[in-house]
Amino acid sequence: MTAAASPTVLTVVRAGALTTVQDLGRPGYAHLGVPASGALDRPAHLLANRLVGNPAGAAGLETTLNGCAVRASRPMLAAVTGAACPVRVDGRPVAWGAPVPVPAGAVLDVGAATLGVRAYLAFAGGVDVPEVLGSRATDLLSGLGPAPLADGAELPLGARPSGLTGACDVLPYGGLGAELVLPLLPGPRDDWFTPDAPRVLARGRYEVSPASNRIGLRTLGPPLERVRDAELPSEGMVLGAVQVPPDGRPVVFLADHPTTGGYPVIGVVPAAALPAAAQARPGTPVRFTPARRR
Repeated sequence: MTAAASPTVLTVVRAGALTTVQDLGRPGYAHLGVPASGALDRPAHLLANRLVGNPAGAAGLETTLNGCAVRASRPMLAAVTGAACPVRVDGRPVAWGAPVPVPAGAVLDVGAATLGVRAYLAFAGGVDVPEVLGSRATDLLSGLGPAPLADGAELPLGARPSGLTGACDVLPYGGLGAELVLPLLPGPRDDWFTPDAPRVLARGRYEVSPASNRIGLRTLGPPLERVRDAELPSEGMVLGAVQVPPDGRPVVFLADHPTTGGYPVIGVVPAAALPAAAQARPGTPVRFTPARRR
């Protein structure tokens, strides 16, 4: 019998501003106070996995603004999607948005985003860190999952899919706009605000705040005025909820959002519109548009 081949290991050469392990998250635990988490730009994550032949739920890396760099112990296949950025293998430019062979010992370097915020790295076989509640995702709010990457950290990869039968040479990917347009469904606490608040939201000049993170996209712009100043008991919060804290400026809840909250929610952004929020840089104009329930 021959010994089993050792797994491919990624060594973090440059961790970047914030790089985390992400997959499709751990839905179904809100009653325990655990957010769903997972990749903020889910279409980009799914695309990266498809390019290397992984199943949709395989774990990869999500970078923030300035990318990251990893060295592979064995030959591997990788793909980078999401934010537009330069990609290099041992200093040589390679394709973004396409499968890239990486030789053993070579450094895959994902550079700073030139458009967007978060890049997604998939590796054939997926990042094989231990699962917590059925997911390998890093949850910054609850602290579940692996810690954000640090220089020198090592990440094992799973077995490479046999024959890479699902891998693709290239796939279409939507562009990123100069303005973030978020459709907004009303309620459940829209009656806590002045009748003029929907008009302020729809016509106000908002922009993405530098304080935004995986928990929520914070905005700068005209505050929304309340007609009720009473304390609101904590109630359940959903993905996309637009909560209004005491300063009156809307916060759009993203994947690592708390499962309960005590500030009124003036509306909800449908989940399909949130990947664009994941790629909106600080200073990006934000426009809320009224949406109807289907």
